[in-house]
Amino acid sequence: MKRIAGMIVVAMLALSSAVLALDLDSAKAQGLVGEQPNGYLGVVKATPEAVELAQDINTRRRQAYERIARENGITIEQVANMAGQRAISRAEPGTWVRTPEGQWVER
Repeated sequence: MKRIAGMIVVAMLALSSAVLALDLDSAKAQGLVGEQPNGYLGVVKATPEAVELAQDINTRRRQAYERIARENGITIEQVANMAGQRAISRAEPGTWVRTPEGQWVER
């Protein structure tokens, strides 16, 4: 399990450094996007840049989750849920996360 968690951290760090018009850290700091329990980035305040960023990051996350799931013989959903829990637990104060009930809350 620690190996999978380590793989998730490496994948998420690699994805956060993607070069886009709006970077992930800035989008989170501005309250445009937030982490969700399902392991994917959600749009908190819909702007064209935030939607594009979330789509790009989520496509990359899905690819990383597929690879990690295949290498460890588990489902993509299991990997995604572990990644979501990890991302939410590591969310910086002032950023937004979605609760399992679907509400956006500020950390």
